[in-house]
Amino acid sequence: MTKIIQLFILSLLLAAAPALRADVLVLVHGYLGDANSWERSGINEILDQNGWKRAGLFIGSPIGPQLFVRDYGKAENKVYVANLPSETPVIVQTEILNEILDQVQQRHPEEDIILAGHSAGGLIARAALVKQPRKKVTMLITIASPHLGTYRAAQALNITRSQGPFELVKRFVGGNDYVALKHSRVLMIDLLPTLPGNYINWLNVQTHPAINYVSVIRTNPAGLAGDSLVPGYSQDMNNVPALRGKSAIYTTPTGHYLVPDDAFTLLDILGSR
Repeated sequence: MTKIIQLFILSLLLAAAPALRADVLVLVHGYLGDANSWERSGINEILDQNGWKRAGLFIGSPIGPQLFVRDYGKAENKVYVANLPSETPVIVQTEILNEILDQVQQRHPEEDIILAGHSAGGLIARAALVKQPRKKVTMLITIASPHLGTYRAAQALNITRSQGPFELVKRFVGGNDYVALKHSRVLMIDLLPTLPGNYINWLNVQTHPAINYVSVIRTNPAGLAGDSLVPGYSQDMNNVPALRGKSAIYTTPTGHYLVPDDAFTLLDILGSR
């Protein structure tokens, strides 16, 4: 009789206990980065050690995203990395990311999806959600992203403007970096600081999905917001007209690029939901 009572109490406790949360995190790299940016920085390894297991790599292609699956066992929380053609215009990358998200939803129809993007990848992720809101995407985290554009885009356009024989000198001195910038001119136009009529100005007044937004903002040694590539005010989604007052803020005292500590920031954000 005692055993029956114990089993009955145990069943009540199990019924009352919250279900284990199973989520999917999709990581989006920035300009001139790739899916391996999250590996080189050590972020994926730290996430993996803390229960967010590597699940696969999506590579965008003309015939649709190609998925390379990792064995994640029985892990509740899974991480996919997206590989986008980072030199192409925002609209192109947005389309590819939405195709990737379609596949993620097909693979995990019952699980919530969190998007995290670094630098331009955060802007791409936000644009993808504006174009195609998704019930299963519950959070967008952006790290050092140019939500109001960056003056560096204007500098890149000036540097890569063709100037007769000087073009050869630029290519010789600048090497592959200059060639990459040259191929990215349309993207740089998309990333120009917000002005009436430009892409970011249009994006920032569109209706955004009602999800959780988190802005991870870099700070310099003096404690001021911003880094060498994106001003602090541009990294804060609260300055986007359509999102005023809707974004949580985390500050990280480091430069623009991904660092291992970003993994702990992500874990902190994910654990606070």
